[in-house]
Amino acid sequence: MLLSAVDETVKQVFKEAGATVFYECLRNKYHLKLEEIAEKTEDFSAGLERLMASAAPVIERMILENLYSKLELKFAEKKVFVV
Repeated sequence: MLLSAVDETVKQVFKEAGATVFYECLRNKYHLKLEEIAEKTEDFSAGLERLMASAAPVIERMILENLYSKLELKFAEKKVFVV
């Protein structure tokens, strides 16, 4: 279900052609295949951050919102404060 949420969100953000390029970059630069994303979430997050810089947190939040929707749960973002 996570992989489906990631794929749908990536295609929503980049459209079909852009998603293909995005996945090729993940595979070529970070050795991460689409089907491995659910198993290697930290690698995906790191690759997303390197490729998308400041947009990465927004895309991650969109993925989480999509996943929560699929699970029929209410998404509530929590602010984390580090002291």
